[in-house]
Amino acid sequence: MRVKLLTYHFSDNYGALFQAYALREWFRRRNISAEFINYHPRYVEEGGSFDQPLNPRKWKKNLTIAYLKVSNFIWSLFGSRQQKIAFDEFRRDYLGIDGQRLFDATELQSIAAADLLVCGSDQIWNPSVQKGLDPVYFLDFDGAGQARRVSYAASFGKSSLPTQYHATARKFVSALDAISVREQSGVDIVRAVSGREAICVPDPTILLRDFRDLLDEDHPSGDVFIFCYALRTAKIIRDVAEYLAKIKGIKLISPRSARQRWRDIGSGVQPGPVEWLRLLNSSAIVVTNSFHGIALSLVLNRPFLAVALPGRKSALNERASNLLSLVGLSTRVVTSTAPEAIDAALNAEIDWLDVNKRLTDLSEIGARFLETQLAALAKQEGQIQSYGESIARRV
Repeated sequence: MRVKLLTYHFSDNYGALFQAYALREWFRRRNISAEFINYHPRYVEEGGSFDQPLNPRKWKKNLTIAYLKVSNFIWSLFGSRQQKIAFDEFRRDYLGIDGQRLFDATELQSIAAADLLVCGSDQIWNPSVQKGLDPVYFLDFDGAGQARRVSYAASFGKSSLPTQYHATARKFVSALDAISVREQSGVDIVRAVSGREAICVPDPTILLRDFRDLLDEDHPSGDVFIFCYALRTAKIIRDVAEYLAKIKGIKLISPRSARQRWRDIGSGVQPGPVEWLRLLNSSAIVVTNSFHGIALSLVLNRPFLAVALPGRKSALNERASNLLSLVGLSTRVVTSTAPEAIDAALNAEIDWLDVNKRLTDLSEIGARFLETQLAALAKQEGQIQSYGESIARRV
């Protein structure tokens, strides 16, 4: 059985890479071949081509493209070369990606045939200013052939989808054989635009849960430190982390993210993905405003504070809030820099036995969805062998 995956595997973003690793690893640990389609369109991160630069109606689109181009250029000049190498090595060694980059849908016609195509996870269904909804991330391309096409934990990245995308989204999701999304809001969006029922499943990091292959348990860190992972903004999180470091009297370190636009919080470090995970795992406490920072803290049972994103970025808090609610830890969220608010979240109890049980329940929801797809595929092809039969009995 051949499985092909489509997600944002190319981003120099820790969360994006770990969710990609986790989904592929879930299949591999069941002796199923799973490979990423190396689709990396220019409009994502690099901006793409300008569209009618003199047309006033295109100003927002072209400003976004210009910003991404400049940001990418600055990162190429001033970003850590060693860190970039570490990201590329992770993609090669742990994601199995070393083939030719595919820039557009026409190039996907040449991909090797697959039995099952899976799009997800991450915000692959979040419409961009440059492209809108990309049909490739809905598995709508000529190279898909007769493969069974499903989504796993795909995300729209927002609580509602603008109406101008409804017709396009209806066309794309209606063609999928099965739909799963990462947030309840995604279930609501799919129902609203197409009338179909999607299943809410956990992020792949929670589906897999086991990251021991990436951790160096024999060489734990001798330092006691706070690990502060800020994404998108340093507002609120800087004050929270510095307050904690002061009252606890311990070191504060923060990994620099690609295209970071703020000064380091505490001591800045530039780890590759594996080193980043090991730092998080060996820290005394994690302070983060990142969804995957929170998810991996939960999976690795690290004490944490989840710092809410402020202002216009607050819409991105939904996915983290949903996850923390599901594991009973909404009290670990910090929404202000007031010492009493930080203290209250810090002192909120974490019952790791209860959390782990809830994580197991969530993981099983994701596993049942994927096993159902494998069983349906095996039955469809008339190839139910020992593995397929065991899955069919379970589901």
